[in-house]
Amino acid sequence: MTPDQQAAYWKQNLAYIAVLLSIWAAVSYGAAILLADALDRYRLFGFPLGFWFATQGSILTFVALVFVYVKLMNDLDRKYGVYER
Repeated sequence: MTPDQQAAYWKQNLAYIAVLLSIWAAVSYGAAILLADALDRYRLFGFPLGFWFATQGSILTFVALVFVYVKLMNDLDRKYGVYER
């Protein structure tokens, strides 16, 4: 890989990380803390939705984002020819 390709690869990787961590922060902080009172009007599996996001939602979101990151990085690796089997 050329230095320009390395820079582009790393830039795209950092962009993926920034977007995915922003989503996780929005769910964890926004839904579980800032919007908890408003979300508590609704129920999910018998629990107030704000409470559910604080206890389970942010964790499940994080796990889902890990799988999204793996997919994105595998695609990026293939694009730059550094994919390992």
